[in-house]
Amino acid sequence: MITRIPDAYFFAHGVSEGYMPLNAFDGALLASGIGNTNLVKMSSIVPPGARLIEPVSIPYGALVPVAYASITSSIKGQTISAAVAAAFPEDQSMPGLIMEYDATGPSEEIEQICRDMAVHGMGMRGLEVGRVESVAVSHHVENVGTAFAAVVLWTRDGAAEAESSPLSLSHLRKVEEE
Repeated sequence: MITRIPDAYFFAHGVSEGYMPLNAFDGALLASGIGNTNLVKMSSIVPPGARLIEPVSIPYGALVPVAYASITSSIKGQTISAAVAAAFPEDQSMPGLIMEYDATGPSEEIEQICRDMAVHGMGMRGLEVGRVESVAVSHHVENVGTAFAAVVLWTRDGAAEAESSPLSLSHLRKVEEE
């Protein structure tokens, strides 16, 4: 049982072409910076007080809690997109909520749907939304392609923040008050 509660999170995203669908997915994970880890797909709650951090270099083989959207297609010329959105309540003692969405179409549309899903999910919990953060990525399929977007939960400590990833927060859609 994992007992440590994550106190940080970051966004990751990538796209890739591949020989077969699993190769495309693996390439998208590598492009996102989390490809040499063991992803543990989780339900989508951000612990209260967790802070957005720059992506970190994660040890090879680490078990990494992640909420993600992924779409793979072999339809040449198709545009595929994946998005994740994290909504945070005004009451900072309450948890945030992550939603994931992937579909065909432009990333802007897919991202907006995902953001709307996050706001709706907070409403289902009876929580007022303080802010929403999101990221989306799209890919124009050449042969077999994947688009991948994720929120990675992490624990800040000396080892986790020892080396920053070349990724940066510049890909994150600006934080907006909803």
